Amino acid sequence: MNFNIFQRKKSSEYSALQLMMEPSWSRRDYVSFAEEGYIKNVIAFRAINMIASAASSVPFILCQLTDQGKSQLKAHPLLKLLYSPNPMTSKSEFIEGIVTYRLVNGNSYILMIELQNKPTELYLLRPDRVEIVPGRSNVPYAYRYTVNNNSYDFKVDKLTGRSTVLHLKTFNPLNDWYGLSPIEAAAYSIDQHNQAGAWNQAMLQNGARPSGAIVVKSEKDGSVGNLSQEQYQRLKAQINDHYSGPVNAGRPILLEGGLEWKEMSLSPRDMDFIESKHSSARDIALAFGVPPQLLGIPGDNTYSNLVEARLSLWEQTILPTLENIICHLNSWLVPKFGKDLCLSYDKDAIEILMEKRQKMWKYVQNASFMTLNEKREAFGLQPLPGGDKLN
Repeated sequence: MNFNIFQRKKSSEYSALQLMMEPSWSRRDYVSFAEEGYIKNVIAFRAINMIASAASSVPFILCQLTDQGKSQLKAHPLLKLLYSPNPMTSKSEFIEGIVTYRLVNGNSYILMIELQNKPTELYLLRPDRVEIVPGRSNVPYAYRYTVNNNSYDFKVDKLTGRSTVLHLKTFNPLNDWYGLSPIEAAAYSIDQHNQAGAWNQAMLQNGARPSGAIVVKSEKDGSVGNLSQEQYQRLKAQINDHYSGPVNAGRPILLEGGLEWKEMSLSPRDMDFIESKHSSARDIALAFGVPPQLLGIPGDNTYSNLVEARLSLWEQTILPTLENIICHLNSWLVPKFGKDLCLSYDKDAIEILMEKRQKMWKYVQNASFMTLNEKREAFGLQPLPGGDKLN
């Protein structure tokens, strides 16, 4: 149980022996984000895991650009590298790690290992171990990776601005070098949601009994009395030893000498405790761009069904994240294998987008103002002889 002991002052007012403090929020660093946001908070964990695992499930497509257009390559050293970045990591784990680090920290770092100027392996660097050494211009001087008290500097070319380390980050309006984590934007809501869980745990450990106060009354006339310092310390020790903790949950308290139990806690209706927890959960989902109903959060359902919610998650969150990664790989990694290559992803492998594509195909097929080749071009297909005339 949690107790407050009331004593009487010279006036007839009550004074609680409790400390009034400002709200306490978690630290704003990588370790705190990982522990409080990703590890301890089920809403943030599920949102991050949902985005990262979905993005990592989409197959890559490598195309070669020619004068006639572009042709898809089924086998290539670049594809082999992406699907097996290093001996310990698969393609899915690699992409999932990139997205997870970026959502937790706002930054992801990829290290390229080269042999004879050809990339042979790719590794993810833990963001909290990477320090950006600023340069004189807007380009970093080096990326410093520190592990086990050993530091390694990966310098940035002054002319091209390129390095063996690729830095992917979320835009941060207050920092030139490091990205802004969605967990930081949702930090207050995550703290509130975690505290709600801690409150429930404390209530369970206290036998689901609310807090209260022990009021000291005079044995003569029943007015508010006083406790000596010795009596106060003895009563406090007795409460801590015999009535606190899960072992003593539900144990009746023995009051004597004019002591009286007074209920102090507010009712669930007054606190609106459950709705406050759901509100924090919705704010967390909002920060990550995940519809609340996909996370099992009751409340305002923006979408009429789960199909619409899943489609929104893919179009507004997962695909932009995946396209950003591929865009960086196209400018950093792909040129190492040739200037006529382009990396993309297979939209046809995304089941939730199939229905929308089918509607688009039907619309284009019935468009009487488009030629056959224009319709084929709309879907990335090669033109056919005689297909430039309207039917």
